[in-house]
Amino acid sequence: MLTSLTSLAIAGGALRLALNWQLKKRWAVSLAVPQALALALIGLALLPDILKPLPFPIPVGLTLGLVMPDLFLQRG
Repeated sequence: MLTSLTSLAIAGGALRLALNWQLKKRWAVSLAVPQALALALIGLALLPDILKPLPFPIPVGLTLGLVMPDLFLQRG
């Protein structure tokens, strides 16, 4: 069985892959998030609700799936 964190990470990665594919196909652009911003988004998602400086409704697993390619791959 997959945990909810793993399932959301896979769903986020698939969503990011589909979005990048459509953007490249239609307008020849690629979506990229700077690594510092990706780490900040993950840190914000990991904070408990009472400590969040601003509301961030996206779960940790989905955030990981969406920004993981930016953390591991460098754009040229």
